[in-house]
Amino acid sequence: MFVRFWPRFLRLMVASLALYAAARPAIAEASAAGSPLDLCILRDTGGMRPAALFHQPQRFDCTTPQHKLGTGDFWVLSSPIDRQSLESDPLRVRLASVWQERLTLHILYADGEILSMATGRTGVAPFIQLGAVVEQPLPARPAKVVRLLWHVEKSPNMRGILFGARLATADQSRAINLRMAALYAGFAGLCLALVMYNLALWGALRHRFQLDYCVMVAALMLYTFTSSGAMSWAFPGLANNDRLRFNYLLLGLASAAAIMFARNFFEPRIFAGWLKRYSTGVALATSGAGLSFFLLAPVAPRVPDIVFTLAFLGLATVVGPILWRGWRQRSSYVWLFAVGWGLPILMALLRTLSNLHVLPWSFWIDNSTIVSATSEALMSAIAIAYRIRLLRDERDDAIAAEVMARRLADTDPLTGLLNRRAFLNKAIAREGDQQLLVVDIDHFKRVNETLGHDGGDEVLRVFARVMRTTLPAQTLVARMGGEEFAILTPAESAIEPDALLARLRNARMPFDLRVTASIGACVGPLVTDRDWKALYRGADAALFEAKSAGRDRFRTAVRRAA
Repeated sequence: MFVRFWPRFLRLMVASLALYAAARPAIAEASAAGSPLDLCILRDTGGMRPAALFHQPQRFDCTTPQHKLGTGDFWVLSSPIDRQSLESDPLRVRLASVWQERLTLHILYADGEILSMATGRTGVAPFIQLGAVVEQPLPARPAKVVRLLWHVEKSPNMRGILFGARLATADQSRAINLRMAALYAGFAGLCLALVMYNLALWGALRHRFQLDYCVMVAALMLYTFTSSGAMSWAFPGLANNDRLRFNYLLLGLASAAAIMFARNFFEPRIFAGWLKRYSTGVALATSGAGLSFFLLAPVAPRVPDIVFTLAFLGLATVVGPILWRGWRQRSSYVWLFAVGWGLPILMALLRTLSNLHVLPWSFWIDNSTIVSATSEALMSAIAIAYRIRLLRDERDDAIAAEVMARRLADTDPLTGLLNRRAFLNKAIAREGDQQLLVVDIDHFKRVNETLGHDGGDEVLRVFARVMRTTLPAQTLVARMGGEEFAILTPAESAIEPDALLARLRNARMPFDLRVTASIGACVGPLVTDRDWKALYRGADAALFEAKSAGRDRFRTAVRRAA
């Protein structure tokens, strides 16, 4: 099956990589904007003054990884800057957004002046830019900026104390925000379109996985709204730490929704047994970890952060068993799942490794969610379209099978004509007078004795073929049982029994045996079951007269059936 879908798999993989390549420049440019600043750390032991610390850089630790320094209050000193912040071209310092209670920036100028800027109750929220980057302006002065010093209060040091510092101009900042705004707006528009489209489809098709998909995409869109920093723009009074709490909550919800979407999207056999229980546990763990961080982070953010990282790592452990079981059981959707979830799972692993400090922090890893979410939303939409196509094919096959079953149930297996039940269902309730012919093969017992039962069956098939090919298309022809046939047609297009007898008489029979038939005819209404009984009695009486008169002839009932 994998060989069969390999070309499609390759095309979708190329599309995913193209999507990533298209979005990467905007993220990479945002991360590379400006000049990087080296940072050194000093634990705050109390009583320290910025003026003294600016002149004691040797006290700062520039080699120990920040995450190993523990929690608490810290001073962070930048490398020398020696640039002037002008009115026409003001400087900005850009930082990664991390959990911290309060941040104060001290700026040392070449003339010895120190300017300080402290955050309020909302933390760094007023300085958040798109990409969740903290951007602090450096006031313009005639003297050059020598160095920067931050005082970080109550840092849980989950990712680091303060990192990702770069010096950029106002023009660079505006260009970055514009590119990131286009990227996020495109993603939001895509999510809204996919949610509305699949909700409309759900109204018609009512498949559970469509609702799961809508929840997943909506959660991804809301998560991106928080992780992009746009939430701080929309709600200026919201503290940055609270924005991060919503970030964790929505990421956990999106991860759980993605698992539920996969469970209901695949065939039920894929998630049978332990995999169903395990995936449910991982979904509950990721959503519960996000909720626990949202509730407990204001008290102690470090522990729920570790729990969330481990739960998020568990999300990646579900993918392997799904792919393995899908491949082993020849699922029709495993290749779509592999492509659609490949990039998101890869980025989730990289981000988890970064959170666990196995990999260094990187702006493009921290903001890769927009790319992986876009890939997942698009590939999942393609998967849904493919699934619906397969469901349509299954429905069409089922309808065709049902039609065939009904046809077989309505057909006499020996002759291919209608059986008695189907004939009566189609005959009764017809408007206008109808002509009924009852045809009976003469001396059929003698035919069976001469040719055997197989030969007798062939005679029946020859009679059926003659009637089916020579009578008008709208005529109902049925085998009523044994060697008796019934023919029904509107009275205005009545059949000439003599002509039919001649065709039957001249038909070539096995071993050129001469076989004839007798016909009884009757005309009358056929609206109710009572009409049928009267019409059939008349035709049967006429058939008896034909046989009594010597066979190989027809008779018509003298009076119409009432």
